[in-house]
Amino acid sequence: REMLLGDWTVGRDIARPFIGESAETFQRTANRHDYSLDPVCKTMLDYIAEAGQTVYGVGKINDIFNGKGITRTVRTKSNEDGMAKTLDALSEDFGGLVFINLVDFDMLYGHRNNPQGYKEALEAVDRWIPELLAALGDEDLLIITADHGCDPTTESTDHSREYIPLLVHGKAVTPHDLGIRTA
Repeated sequence: REMLLGDWTVGRDIARPFIGESAETFQRTANRHDYSLDPVCKTMLDYIAEAGQTVYGVGKINDIFNGKGITRTVRTKSNEDGMAKTLDALSEDFGGLVFINLVDFDMLYGHRNNPQGYKEALEAVDRWIPELLAALGDEDLLIITADHGCDPTTESTDHSREYIPLLVHGKAVTPHDLGIRTA
């Protein structure tokens, strides 16, 4: 981590272990770890935690924020594991935020240019949504979004710039189409 500081500081270094004997057989393991700098200022996670609420990080959330503002964390090995651990978290009695990252979209499908796998992962999440909605309380709010695009059909394996969703659901939410932002 120290070698990534200085004039060209890198905010997050992602260590992704592989198994295999050659480039043709390399496979990523689920044992990734992100080495991040602290956020440059307080985040909403800090404010929630300081208010005495739980900030439950599921997946790589703790790594992304270098543990800042996270009061509980659970690591995951896949989207399916993340979805199961999210339901486990929602079964607990607490106030605050459950913040989940479903890493397979990036790691296995988007960055690997695997549109079929990406499609199947989206369908798996779609099948999980009814159970997730059933687990929400009357005052709970569900927000589904992404931090960037990762189109598995582009020539590049980098993050892409297509639109990302913002879906918000809750018993007190009035449906509204926000349209498409231009900036």
